[in-house]
Amino acid sequence: MHVTTWAKKTSAILLCLCGGGVLAAGADRIFTNPNPAAELKRLFPAAAAFSPLGGEPLHFKAYAADPKANPAAQPIGVAFWTTDLVPQEHGYHGPIHMLVGMDMTGVLTGVVVTYNSEPYGYFSVEPPKFAAQFKGKTVHDPFRIGGDVDAVSRASITIGSAARAIRDSSRIVAKQLLPPEVAK
Repeated sequence: MHVTTWAKKTSAILLCLCGGGVLAAGADRIFTNPNPAAELKRLFPAAAAFSPLGGEPLHFKAYAADPKANPAAQPIGVAFWTTDLVPQEHGYHGPIHMLVGMDMTGVLTGVVVTYNSEPYGYFSVEPPKFAAQFKGKTVHDPFRIGGDVDAVSRASITIGSAARAIRDSSRIVAKQLLPPEVAK
């Protein structure tokens, strides 16, 4: 009986340790919108279907034809959360949650800002013109504030962080998921 009690206690301790490890692993990811179907459709209006979030790096795939009906369907692009790829990139007050779309040639199809806690977010990263300026940029563009990215007075930290997050996460995705000639 003494051995059975010891085995139960040991099992309980191991279960708690494993559960804590799972929670710690999940805590590394900055969670954002759990169902971004509308945002994905904004980034890829012609897409018929999207994959679930997965892969390395974490991303969604956009398809012109549903891969369930046509298993040979190739993706027309990918979408990814900047907070998954560059979680250390913070604005003035914290991470800026942005979903970025990119076609298979490394051209950004758009950016959707879904959440920010920036004190000047309402006039820096929230207006539609902020996200619109990234549509059509390639992973090779400089993303330079005051150059190809509009500067916003009193929000330079926020704008700089958002532009770096978009640039850096796009380049990570291009390097790992797109053909080598695109990522060069």
